[in-house]
Amino acid sequence: MRKLAFAMNMSLDGYIAAPGDDLGWSVPSDELFQWWSDRVGATGLALYGRKLWETMSSHWPTADKQPGATPAAIEYAGRWRDMPKVVFSSTISTVDWNTRLVTGDAVTEITRLKADDGDPMDIVGATLAAAAMRAGLIDEYAIVTHPVLVGGGTPFFTALDNWVNLSLVETRTFPDGVVLTRYETRR
Repeated sequence: MRKLAFAMNMSLDGYIAAPGDDLGWSVPSDELFQWWSDRVGATGLALYGRKLWETMSSHWPTADKQPGATPAAIEYAGRWRDMPKVVFSSTISTVDWNTRLVTGDAVTEITRLKADDGDPMDIVGATLAAAAMRAGLIDEYAIVTHPVLVGGGTPFFTALDNWVNLSLVETRTFPDGVVLTRYETRR
């Protein structure tokens, strides 16, 4: 059975994007960017919602070809392109860069994917992660908390019908007061 993790940047007040989908507060240090790159390199399959897919796919497929691309950006771009991806959407019709599109029920497909053997999966995108969270499918939460209050926007966590008990498995501090906390779901 594959492990499913939800990993995102989060403001101290619990948001993954500020109002207007502003992500300017979450610019990573070099060390944090390398952590994200290593995570992408270790991910067997990434599950994307449409909105974050559109953001990522508008930049990373060609980021390594841009003037002034840093070695870290070049590495990340290659890892991102190579990583198998699934996009869940009923409003787009094509995807590219080692990606397949699922237009049906996300929870059913994620449940099927988890039952397979393979490397860990990451789920990215607030709406998709919320559906998986409510269905009890997430095995790990990797929360990269930035010391900023954005006052609203897209929350990391969704409303739940039941408690989810977690066990802390890692903490790490990055430059600029950014803190990683990783929790595994206790079943």
